[in-house]
Amino acid sequence: MKKEMVLFDLDGTLLPMDMDYFVSFYFSCLAAWMEPYGYNPEHLKKTVWKGVEAMVANDGTMTNEQRFWLSVKDELDQPYEPNLPHFLSFYENGFWQAWFVTGTDPRAAETIERLKQAGIRRALATSPLFPRTATLQRIRWAGLQAEDFELITTYESCTTSKPNPRYFADVCAALQIDPQACIMVGNDADEDYAAVKAGIDVFLLDDHLINRHDRDLSAIPHGSYPELWACLAKEGIAL
Repeated sequence: MKKEMVLFDLDGTLLPMDMDYFVSFYFSCLAAWMEPYGYNPEHLKKTVWKGVEAMVANDGTMTNEQRFWLSVKDELDQPYEPNLPHFLSFYENGFWQAWFVTGTDPRAAETIERLKQAGIRRALATSPLFPRTATLQRIRWAGLQAEDFELITTYESCTTSKPNPRYFADVCAALQIDPQACIMVGNDADEDYAAVKAGIDVFLLDDHLINRHDRDLSAIPHGSYPELWACLAKEGIAL
């Protein structure tokens, strides 16, 4: 089937980063922001991790946002509801600090622009573990705009997450497109490659590859941007 849509991961794909370093730095910024409100930094980091794990395991019965707060509310040092505005304020006013541990690759914006000119649809299928405001900021850090994508997945809008194949199926359903008409471009050999279970072809951008289980990539299309462009050309997308 002819490819009509390219799904992109964000962190480590369009937005260059060392994922472990980014997450550690981001958690430290959040913990420092919340400490004046009575939250122990180390305990908060562990609690947020628990919430992240709950979102990754979400079964589709509630949004990831709801799942996160349900899983952490009894673990926090104090009731979170009165302090929710402070949590939200961090993402609006403090999250920008994490920009310093990311990079920019102009080929990301070039690829998006080429796809626009070719009339190819684009969606941002990033792990929906962040609030929308934090995701929009990361898009800008990558040198892109929200308007570059038909759909952006966030923790408010999704009820599953990678590597659950249902996440990818839900993305295609929201876009009203056959999975076989899509190609997923990501950097995680587990989380992004899981799209194949939903019937989506995958290309792994390996500039910041995550391959936790040393998956054999010999049969998986992968490489840097020139290889991505060549792969898209084979699918009938001439850039």
